[in-house]
Amino acid sequence: MRIGFGLDRHHLVPGSRCILGGVEFPDCPVGPHGHSDGDAICHAIADAMLGAAALGDIGQHFPDTDPEYADADSLMLLERTVNLVREAGWLPGNVDVTVMAERPHLANSRDAMRANVARVLGLDLGAVSVKATRGEGLGPEGRGEALTVHAVALLVPAQ
Repeated sequence: MRIGFGLDRHHLVPGSRCILGGVEFPDCPVGPHGHSDGDAICHAIADAMLGAAALGDIGQHFPDTDPEYADADSLMLLERTVNLVREAGWLPGNVDVTVMAERPHLANSRDAMRANVARVLGLDLGAVSVKATRGEGLGPEGRGEALTVHAVALLVPAQ
């Protein structure tokens, strides 16, 4: 087994779409700025899995300088990451995600985010955890300027 850690932070921009874990938050007045759709949950999980498989990071595989990935669906990028990990002889075992943001509020969408990630990773819902915390007024998250996602992924050998 191998474990990897991923972290993704995005500046929040007024009027930008807010998508996390493949769920859109249409009532959120700010959204993550990014080359793709800015889904920091998918990005952090991808980095955690790539790190566990010693395959580099998301920027190496899906560079923000490549027009192919402009406004890309991050669930698709996560699916491509699963394929890269599988080709290296590994499969996702479980993932644990923590989102640090003042908004959007995730409580009502947590199960939908978990279901999207579980489907793409080929995992049971019970193998995907999405938690949320606030910045409590501290740092860019606490001031509502950014959101940060931490992810840990366990990989198991492919059979």
